[in-house]
Amino acid sequence: MASTSVSRIVPASPDKVWSLIGGFDALPDWLPYIPESTALEGGRVRRLKNPEGEVVIERLVDFNETERQYSYAILQAPFPVNGYVSTLRVHAVPGRDDVAEVQWSGRFNPDNATEQEVVDLFTGIYADGLDALHATLAG
Repeated sequence: MASTSVSRIVPASPDKVWSLIGGFDALPDWLPYIPESTALEGGRVRRLKNPEGEVVIERLVDFNETERQYSYAILQAPFPVNGYVSTLRVHAVPGRDDVAEVQWSGRFNPDNATEQEVVDLFTGIYADGLDALHATLAG
């Protein structure tokens, strides 16, 4: 099983960051790669579309409001992986209440791709996503 993790300090309090990204259906609010999200099954599943119209379906597998984190599994996607589970977390930065650390991590099995190819793919997706989050919060 392969894995990757990307962290970024963003210019907002942990509570403000969580209020933006903590909703499972909130990706279009901060992630340009996902302009459309439809909540299904009472909000436990999200159907996402990217700008090319490709569909990604994900299921919420864990949610913790107190710890400001959630995990999800990909059910359907155009990615060369299976067994994908990812976690998005917001951490406080000791001694600072004006910034937060956001960590996006995932583990997955390559499927018709090398481990390095899928690690690079998701490292790029997470880094680009956290850059977009930073830009949204700094805007």
